[in-house]
Amino acid sequence: MSQHKQLIAAAAVLALAAPAYADDLNFSFYGSARIHAEAVQPDDTSELDSYTALRDAYSRIGFNADYALTPNVELFGQLELPLDLPNKAVQDPWDQDQDIRIGQIGLRGDFGTFAYGQMWLPYYNAIAFPVDMFSSYYSGFATHTVFRRGDTIAFYSPGFNGLSFSAAWSEDHGDDDDRLQLTASYGFNDTTISMGIDDLGGDNDTRIYGASLMHTMGNLYIGAKYEVFDTKADFDGNEAMNLYVGYTLGKNTFKAMVAKVEGFGENIFHAGWDHQFNDQLKFFVEYYYEEETAAITEKYGGLAETDFGGDGGQVFLGGLRYDF
Repeated sequence: MSQHKQLIAAAAVLALAAPAYADDLNFSFYGSARIHAEAVQPDDTSELDSYTALRDAYSRIGFNADYALTPNVELFGQLELPLDLPNKAVQDPWDQDQDIRIGQIGLRGDFGTFAYGQMWLPYYNAIAFPVDMFSSYYSGFATHTVFRRGDTIAFYSPGFNGLSFSAAWSEDHGDDDDRLQLTASYGFNDTTISMGIDDLGGDNDTRIYGASLMHTMGNLYIGAKYEVFDTKADFDGNEAMNLYVGYTLGKNTFKAMVAKVEGFGENIFHAGWDHQFNDQLKFFVEYYYEEETAAITEKYGGLAETDFGGDGGQVFLGGLRYDF
């Protein structure tokens, strides 16, 4: 049985068993509908026509479950499916071959957290997340790493006077090799500094080295990262640099990011405005520009439909997010 089918079967068993263990098992469903209308203007319309369409912004539905094995050790599980609303499909809107976002089980306690399955990876959490703050489909592209992987074992340490560590191993998900990630973070006052390595291995000895900064000062948030893509393969450029600034005023958050990602977008500018209408509903408008093609793709398309030889372009969009 495939890993996906095993996870779905396990989820069904947990759902059916929940009433029998209602006093001890915490079980909660959740979801998020995220969609926007976009006007896409490629710089080279001979490669890709301009268009106006709806685009999913990573909608999902899932559940969390946890069960106290002892007063200090908790068993947990999570299953989360992607929903591509404009395409009416259970798939990630970018990687449209992916039909599970998260499927993990693990243990957590005073010793930290162990998890197995498909999950967000430690390198992304420590290095890329600090600048992945936009609400649209175009958030998160300005990096060379991946966000989630299956067949992964991960560990997150507890904090030691502000210092914490994480590690992950993913089977056969690197460059024809297993993938290894290691990170270290140090938090003090309202600042967190992180360093990490994403080792894909393979014949080209491919590695990504990264460092990030998160700083909050009242209503102002600043995030920054720097990455080096180190490989023996023929690759055009090896650095990624991002600076993100967000400012919250009441129910409104104003966002801007400038980035330089060599070989994947080149010079990038992203700006936006979020309005948190209530606890569940958010409206957003954004502008996205990339010098070379990285995120812009065909109408309703994703990774498989992207012409990475294109000349980039710009996107104007407006949408909403409803959490339940």
